[in-house]
Amino acid sequence: MRFLVRLVVLFLVAVVVGGIAFLATLDIPPPTHRVEKTIPNDRFDP
Repeated sequence: MRFLVRLVVLFLVAVVVGGIAFLATLDIPPPTHRVEKTIPNDRFDP
C-alpha cells in the first residue's frame, strides 16, 4: 500500500513539473488584430 501511494505521489509531481515546463516553453503568439470598443460615457459619470 505504501508503494502505491508513493507511486501516485511521484506520478502527480511528475505531471505538475511537466505541465509547468510545457507552459514555460510554449511559444504563444500575441494577438494580431486590434480590438476597439466604444464605452458609453454613462459608465464614467459618478
